[in-house]
Amino acid sequence: MYWTLELSTWLEDAPWPASKEELIDYATRSGAPLEVVENLEELEEDGEIYESIEDIWPDYPSKDDFLWNEEEY
Repeated sequence: MYWTLELSTWLEDAPWPASKEELIDYATRSGAPLEVVENLEELEEDGEIYESIEDIWPDYPSKDDFLWNEEEY
């Protein structure tokens, strides 16, 4: 399983919190690339409810990860 910023954007408007099945259904209905659906299918089958993309991709970059000083512009 691999995630990129581009792939993760397909889940920005997902119905959080959501189960694995709900996320797969959402990705399929929203026309997400096959890689997104495949990544979601690789999640463990333990009935877990995911609160956000960070639960799926722990290394999801936050706003603080980008070196952009908003006060300068």
